[in-house]
Amino acid sequence: MRHRLFTIASRSSSRKQPSPLASRSFSRLSSQSDRPSFGIAFDIDGVVLPGHTPIGGSPRALRRLYDDSGKLKIPFVFLTNGGGFSESKRAQDLGQLLGVNILPSQVVDLLNVLSIDEYTSCFDSIDPLAPYKTWTTKPDIDQNSTSNDMVNRKIAVLCDKLRIGGLPGKETGKQPHLFFANDDLEYQATFPAERLGMGALRIALEAIYNRIHPIPLAYTSYGKPNPFVYGNAETMLRNLMPSLLSNLDVENTTNSGIRCFKTLYMIGDNPKSGIRGARQAGDPWFSILTRTGVFKGKDNHSEFPANLVMDTVEDAVNFILRKEYGF
Repeated sequence: MRHRLFTIASRSSSRKQPSPLASRSFSRLSSQSDRPSFGIAFDIDGVVLPGHTPIGGSPRALRRLYDDSGKLKIPFVFLTNGGGFSESKRAQDLGQLLGVNILPSQVVDLLNVLSIDEYTSCFDSIDPLAPYKTWTTKPDIDQNSTSNDMVNRKIAVLCDKLRIGGLPGKETGKQPHLFFANDDLEYQATFPAERLGMGALRIALEAIYNRIHPIPLAYTSYGKPNPFVYGNAETMLRNLMPSLLSNLDVENTTNSGIRCFKTLYMIGDNPKSGIRGARQAGDPWFSILTRTGVFKGKDNHSEFPANLVMDTVEDAVNFILRKEYGF
């Protein structure tokens, strides 16, 4: 089923906060229903929080997915291309910042990988900038100058490894498998302007490698918008159901062969990443684009339009609960 594309332009000045009555009604309705027929995947940066400051009413939005006792009632996960932390650490930090209990199984994150600094430390003289890393004071560099660090160190080392197919310093060999954790060109962090992501590194590396090597660079990109990520997110959402249902309900759901969710909502701020991935994943995914991150346009994105455009994540969650429960 293809969802109709539409845009809702909501404004903070006219936003109505959910009343206590609505919250109590949600608790009663959830306890009486067999199981929720939908799940939610949240991007983190640009949707829930950039850095360590919640945005878009995210604490209030997430609290609506729990009952009055703090028990999870609506299955949701955080689907992020960010990395550098374990799922347990990320869940703990998110829970403290957002004021709700987040399980490690609710975080679809990237695994930690070997950094370029860790790799170059294994070889003598491979890093041409190593002698200058003992600076004790910040060097006086003009703000408009361009550092050679990226080209001479990171990309040069990567090209060495890829051309040789083994340890640096040997003859050219077959290119080893190359995997990118994600292909985000840009993302929204604490700094007002978008930051360049791993997709920018991929573009630079591919351009340089293809100029110095007769065989084009071969690689595989994971993370959003790869459809595999959304299949994995659906599995993790399904795995949350035992904590919401009785044992009989879980057994019937598992053995019936029927899809667990009628609708899966993806709430993201980057049309080229989270929204594009939800579109490619297809049914039952429904994409909601917020204006608190990379995307700040008035209308829907022209190349990768979402099913719905809203100002904030709180607006998005309120829309979902109205659509699913009528309030």
